[in-house]
Amino acid sequence: MNYFFRLFVPLLLTAICVPVNAQLNTDRVLANGRNALYFEDYLLSIQYFNQVIRSKPYLAEPYLYRAIAKFNLEDYKGAENDITLCLERNPFLVYAYQCRGAARQNLNNFKGAIEDYDKGLSFKPEDKQLLINKGMAYLLLKDYDNAIETLDLLAKYQPRLSQVYLTRGAVYVEKGDTAKAFEDYNKAIELDKYFAPTYGQRGILYFQKEMYKEALADLDEAIRFDSRNVGYYINRGLIRYYMNDLRGSMADYDAVLIMEPNNLIAHFNRGLLSAQVGDSRRAIADFDEVIKAEPDNFMAIYNRAILRDEIGNLAGSVEDLTSVLNEYPNFVPGYYFRSEVKRKMYDTKGADADYWYAYELEQKLRKEREKGKRVTGKEILDAETAENETTEKDEKTREKSDKSIEKFNRLVIYDKEEQQESRYKSELRGKIQDKQVKVDLEPQFVITYYERIEELRNISRFDKMISDYNRLMLLKVQLRITNKEVALTDDQAEFHFKSIDDYSLKIDQNPADMNAYFGRAIDFMVLQDLSEAVDDLDKVVELNPEFAPAYFIRAVIRYKQIELENYSADNKAEEELSLNIRTNQSSRVAGNEYVSAPIQKNSGSLPKDSKRAYEYEQIIRDYETVLRINPDFVYAYFNRGNMRCIQKDFRAAIQDYDEAIKREPDFAEAYFNRGLTRLSIGDMQRGISDLSKAGELGLPNAYSIIKRMSGE
Repeated sequence: MNYFFRLFVPLLLTAICVPVNAQLNTDRVLANGRNALYFEDYLLSIQYFNQVIRSKPYLAEPYLYRAIAKFNLEDYKGAENDITLCLERNPFLVYAYQCRGAARQNLNNFKGAIEDYDKGLSFKPEDKQLLINKGMAYLLLKDYDNAIETLDLLAKYQPRLSQVYLTRGAVYVEKGDTAKAFEDYNKAIELDKYFAPTYGQRGILYFQKEMYKEALADLDEAIRFDSRNVGYYINRGLIRYYMNDLRGSMADYDAVLIMEPNNLIAHFNRGLLSAQVGDSRRAIADFDEVIKAEPDNFMAIYNRAILRDEIGNLAGSVEDLTSVLNEYPNFVPGYYFRSEVKRKMYDTKGADADYWYAYELEQKLRKEREKGKRVTGKEILDAETAENETTEKDEKTREKSDKSIEKFNRLVIYDKEEQQESRYKSELRGKIQDKQVKVDLEPQFVITYYERIEELRNISRFDKMISDYNRLMLLKVQLRITNKEVALTDDQAEFHFKSIDDYSLKIDQNPADMNAYFGRAIDFMVLQDLSEAVDDLDKVVELNPEFAPAYFIRAVIRYKQIELENYSADNKAEEELSLNIRTNQSSRVAGNEYVSAPIQKNSGSLPKDSKRAYEYEQIIRDYETVLRINPDFVYAYFNRGNMRCIQKDFRAAIQDYDEAIKREPDFAEAYFNRGLTRLSIGDMQRGISDLSKAGELGLPNAYSIIKRMSGE
């Protein structure tokens, strides 16, 4: 349930700007921790905040930031404790109450969460996220009236906010008022017709009302606007199943498993469908995957027992049935089935024992039901302690959390708990106004030590300049080029802290050791100490003005510093590496206006716009130097193209992407960004062609954007 974290982190990182009266070193360590937090390097950030807390335990901010890191690592209790310590030191931090409320919400302490939200609202009565979180807490308490009252208040403050109606619609669904739920979902779509979760939620409501054509249309729209959300495919697969489109249903589960090969819902559902069409071995393979990941998934085990019997693996079937019956001793059909399998194995004695045991158990359980008791596969419940058994209209599906063995052959719907993340997102990234679609450029490349491995697209990038430097074995770790950076583990962070000490000793012994400065700079960079990294790179280019990697990395870090400044400047700032694209072919639109950071006290007297222009010019100048030294370094063209997009110089950006593609014809990211840039200046035909090529080369998001463009 860590979806609550997304409700407040961007605000926390930006809105808490309380001066820190500490020594310069403490300020720097705190800043490094915030850098690591921003770049989602949570373990590393905790190490920095620990240092500040040990040095200045009376400061509130490090406890707050450490809580955010713990929250994202799903240590909700640790986050709650840290926020409490933060508020003991400064009880006026509104977002601290929001953070602790969210932590408590994930700990199922909904009343405590509401208390925190109320405290935050006493300082900021119209705060959007506090009100939404409070409404959600009431919803989870099943206090629907208070949830609706809270969201009504938010609708009064922000009547054009689609998320209010999306969330309130979910409350009405839980309350059973589907008419009002439809009204709210319709209103949410009217305000923001490009937000996928609204279609996803309304589609499920249509599905529950057995309006399958309408449900399918909504799930199609949800997938059109968010083609990477596996939940939409899972639920569309269910809808297609109800419409007797088994081929389409199977295709949806296949699509999920391409995106998430370990998705257990898709494996389970595909296993049931394969069994239904007689493909027993493929079905067994799917159930094997489920059982491997969840050895206690007795639904999958029972289905595999049936299939093993069908293909003649009788011993395996008995083994599976025994496992199920040990867990569900009242599951009468399981004993009858095991009796049949044993009889096929010529185990007459065992077969008779199972048969008569099942018969006697069946009579016993029938008498218990006649007494008003509720019988499950596991136990017999007294009438007064048993939950009210609802009559289920739907006999084809179950939620993943439903472990009733009697429902072993039902398809799994994307669970309510799993839907929460998309249902209640707070910050609507990609919000559309005036038929605009906000899309992110592929991010800049960096020379570093580590990269995130992607299952769909795992490629090793080669560059002669980097390879030649690695061959010299001057650094402790081999360099690589990537735009998919990854957070450090604790062991890696410890390694690089020690590495900094080692390089510092080398520099003390030989102040002209360029490679020691370079190695230390990269250590500082991966540890998110960006200022120190830039200082060391300055020294590298002073010692060797023709060393291109130093200019390249310095440019990358300087842009990271601008990103951080933007978030410090305005808690509504959006990422700069994004473009707003009109889907109307006759329209043209420039990209987002960038948000300038406020001038710090030590930043001189430059106006903020002039300061930002100067910062961009420094970055561009570094890339130009790289290309003067090494004209074939494609990543410098790519990164400079991104910077040109930020500066709204789209035609120059396209020229840079052209140069990158000319030197690397399969450069998917360059096609993707060139396509977006062309769309931003109204060149629809060539823009879509570039996106098509990017999709062909392995970037699936390109197809989602093409669908958006063709949907008008």
